[in-house]
Amino acid sequence: MANHKSSKKRIRQTEVKNTHNRYYHKTARNAVKALRNTTDKEAAAVLLPKVTAMLDKLAKNNVIHKNKAANLKSSVQLHVNSLS
Repeated sequence: MANHKSSKKRIRQTEVKNTHNRYYHKTARNAVKALRNTTDKEAAAVLLPKVTAMLDKLAKNNVIHKNKAANLKSSVQLHVNSLS
């Protein structure tokens, strides 16, 4: 266990940040999954900008890697484009 006041504070801060990041990462994963399961072109076109913005924000805050965000955005965009 930590002995210094500053390290105890860091533990508290890390716990809060981990909880926050886990929530938003899971939310984004669910949004990507929902978009991939969508078969309607119009519904997918409405969801796409929201999912893209989510992924960009997570990458900007280093919750996910920027290349992972780019790969997810690319695959989701390909899925939406393939819908008829």
